[in-house]
Amino acid sequence: MAKKPEAKQYLIKGHPLECPVCKNDTFWMRETLMNTKGLTFFKLEWANQQAQNYVCNNCGYVHWFLQP
Repeated sequence: MAKKPEAKQYLIKGHPLECPVCKNDTFWMRETLMNTKGLTFFKLEWANQQAQNYVCNNCGYVHWFLQP
């Protein structure tokens, strides 16, 4: 099993990120591709939009934020 990245506090548009489930304020971040059927059919998954995920270090709740 892969080791998860270091958890830390994050600001989103100037506001501290807080878990709505457990109220924890430390998260680890990953990026995820937002796959679509069309681009997957043509084997162009790399062209899909990316999202940033902030995963609560306490309960595992995942926040998804799309890149502008």
